[in-house]
Amino acid sequence: MSTMDLAVIGGSGLYNFPGLENATRHAVDTPYGAASGEVVMGDFAGKRIAFLARHGESHTLPPHRVNYRANLWALHSLGARRVIGVNAVGGIRSDMGPRVIVVPDQLIDYTHGRYTSYCDVEGAEVKHIDFSEPYTGSLRQQLLAAAGKADVAVIDGGCYGATQGPRLETRAEIARMKRDGCDLVGMTGMPEAALARELALEYACLALVANFAAGCGDEAEISIEEIFAHLAAATTEVPRILAAMLKS
Repeated sequence: MSTMDLAVIGGSGLYNFPGLENATRHAVDTPYGAASGEVVMGDFAGKRIAFLARHGESHTLPPHRVNYRANLWALHSLGARRVIGVNAVGGIRSDMGPRVIVVPDQLIDYTHGRYTSYCDVEGAEVKHIDFSEPYTGSLRQQLLAAAGKADVAVIDGGCYGATQGPRLETRAEIARMKRDGCDLVGMTGMPEAALARELALEYACLALVANFAAGCGDEAEISIEEIFAHLAAATTEVPRILAAMLKS
């Protein structure tokens, strides 16, 4: 098996990886069922990377139905050791408005009913992972340095609150999350980060702000059309950041 330099999990708006050359597709059988789709491996910025669309290439999987265990297992089995999760989020903090890119450093999990651990399988070893720092510090620093080299503005740090979805949140829920210390809200940050830690994968997040969360912006309502327009704009910066990271 060829060496894989990086694995990328694409969120809403990122269903294929631009600029991937010599691509091959891999359907991986996992002990945890089917992944969100085939893993696409190819050459990018002179390195070998893998890409997996978290919601499926046609966005058919809502956040609570994503098989996060199978996704991480599939990437790990193909040789991934470093994983970047690209996540569409809403901004809670005032400087985290639409089209802003954030490299968060903390998480609060508000999800429920998801398979959150590989320990859930009967007979599996119970692992109490240290999750005090949910993202790999060295990989975060590589992303931040790469963004600087690529001249892409990103915010260093922030707390990602993971909600159940697929509905957007109420104003009261966002107000509570703000009191809790959340700066961003998304639906896919967990259990992905914890599962990566259980597999001893380096993991970091590129959070792309699609909209202000409920009650945090000037808009009376959140437009889905505007969300995807903002996502499309922010997504164009992702390959530039990752190319700079792979070339460093």
